[in-house]
Amino acid sequence: MKTLLYTHPSADGHVTPPGHPEQVARLTSVLAALEGLPLDRRSAPVAEDADLLRCHPQSYLDLVAATVPAEGFADLDPETSVAPGSLVAARHAAGGACAAVDAVLAGEGTRAFVAMRPPGHHAEAALPMGFCIFGNVAIAAKRALDYHGLERVAVLDFDVHHGNGTQALLWDEPRVRFVSSQQMPLWPGTGAPSEQGAHGQIVNLPLRPGSDGTAARAAWASPLQRMADWRPQLVLISAGFDAHADDPLAALEWSDDDFAALTRAICAAAGKAPMVSCLEGGYDLAALGRSARAHVEALQEETV
Repeated sequence: MKTLLYTHPSADGHVTPPGHPEQVARLTSVLAALEGLPLDRRSAPVAEDADLLRCHPQSYLDLVAATVPAEGFADLDPETSVAPGSLVAARHAAGGACAAVDAVLAGEGTRAFVAMRPPGHHAEAALPMGFCIFGNVAIAAKRALDYHGLERVAVLDFDVHHGNGTQALLWDEPRVRFVSSQQMPLWPGTGAPSEQGAHGQIVNLPLRPGSDGTAARAAWASPLQRMADWRPQLVLISAGFDAHADDPLAALEWSDDDFAALTRAICAAAGKAPMVSCLEGGYDLAALGRSARAHVEALQEETV
């Protein structure tokens, strides 16, 4: 069964100011790198309000809508800029994650990659952060739990920056196991091992600056084994590619092959559970494209 790919042209409408690292060219690079792969390509729909409201209050949705300008740029926070097309793009990004969950749970595919922007794993309930507007992966997890009735959902995040938003949105959720690796120290400053969630269901894996993919896979080995023993019904991935050695925003030393190797380890631990991966960070365009392709090719193994 083919791996699904969700994307939508609205992502190009989320324009950021010149020089901003979270730029339209990021997704262009990813989609160009995925050309030629045998993927079931689908359109990412707009997220329903009911899905957004599982993680964000109405007052926050109103704030975002009111901040998006009719022309030019506006700032939701010092790092998170919005343009006229940003809200539509953000709703398609969250909607794509939810649609991918629906599809894999319906048996339309076993694995999916959501290639959209803006990213989502820094957005908290009423706080945009770090280029993120809506908590895409957390929203998808909540849909799996509350709409589909799942009881065991694993959320895994290997972006170089800690997924503080996902952690905050799922802090009180006993049906989710959240595992995140991140460079430490590094913005946003969260992600210490002591941050374990209200039910001890969160595992943080700090990685020292300058460490490589071998060290990362060693850190992930035990949490992945515990996840396998837990037998999740769905695995969600926040796939950030800014741990790459060429990335300008951090100082880990991963290679393209490291993303493929970690993805294979995640797939092995997931067993027969369906999987949905969502694009997060990655700011060197060439490294981003290569790493995303390596990740998706690993997702495709044994699914084509």
